Amino acid sequence: MIGIVIIVVLIFSGVYFTKSKRKEAATENDILINAVILENNIAFFRGLDKKEKQQFENELRDFLSYIRITGVNTPIDDLDRIFVAASAVIPVFAFPGWKYYNLREVLLYSDAINFDFQTEGEGRNILGMVGTGYMEGKMLLSKFALQQGFKNESDKNNTAIHEFVHLIDKADGDTEGIPNQLLAKQYSIPWLNMTYQQMQKILKGKSDINPYGATNKAEFFAVVSEYFFERPDLLEQKHPELYKLLQEIFKQDPKNRQL
Repeated sequence: MIGIVIIVVLIFSGVYFTKSKRKEAATENDILINAVILENNIAFFRGLDKKEKQQFENELRDFLSYIRITGVNTPIDDLDRIFVAASAVIPVFAFPGWKYYNLREVLLYSDAINFDFQTEGEGRNILGMVGTGYMEGKMLLSKFALQQGFKNESDKNNTAIHEFVHLIDKADGDTEGIPNQLLAKQYSIPWLNMTYQQMQKILKGKSDINPYGATNKAEFFAVVSEYFFERPDLLEQKHPELYKLLQEIFKQDPKNRQL
C-alpha cells in the first residue's frame, strides 16, 4: 500500500514539475520575443500588419516552447534563437499552428562544418543540414550563416529557411522536392514540370537561380524557397510562373508586403 502511495505521489510530482517547467519556459519566451527587436532584425516581420505581427510573435513563442536550440562550442544569444524561430515560422506562416514534428533540436556551430561536424580542418563547406540516422530529429546550422540570412536582405540566400523547407518537404516522410503537406494535388504535376524545366536551365547556365538548386528536386525546392522569401520582387520579375507556383505552395505573396 505504501508503495502505491509513493508511486502516485511521484506521478503527480512529475506532472507538477513538467507544468512548472513549461510555465518557466513560457516566461523566458515572453522576455525573448520583443517587437522592437523583430522590427529591427526581421524584414518579413516589418511587412506584416498589426494582427499578423501578433500572430508571428505567437508562432515564435510556440516554436521556442518545444524546440531546443543549443550552441556547440559557441555562445548563442536571444537574437540567434529568434533567427532560428523566424526561419521556421516564415515558410509556414499561412498555416497557423504548424508543428515540426520531425525536429527536436537545432544545433548551432560557429561557422561551416564538415561531415564529421568539425569547425576546423578541411572539407568545411556545410552551412546547414537536416540530420539523419543517429542525428535524426536534429538540424545543424552555421551561426554565421544563420545571422547573415537576416542581416543581408538584398541577396537570395537564407540558409536556415532552406533547411526548414527541407523539413516541410520531409513532413510526409520523404524529402523529394514535393511538399505534399502544403501543395494541393492539382498542382503536383505542374510543380514537377516546373522543377525539371528550371533545373535544366540552371545546368545550361541560363538561370540566375543558385546552381546548387540543380543538385536534385529537394534542393531545387529549398533553393527557390530562399529566393521566394528573400527577393520575391526579383523572382516574380525573372520567373513569374515559378513565383505563382510557390505562391500556391506557401499561400503567401511576399512581394506585396509593406517593408
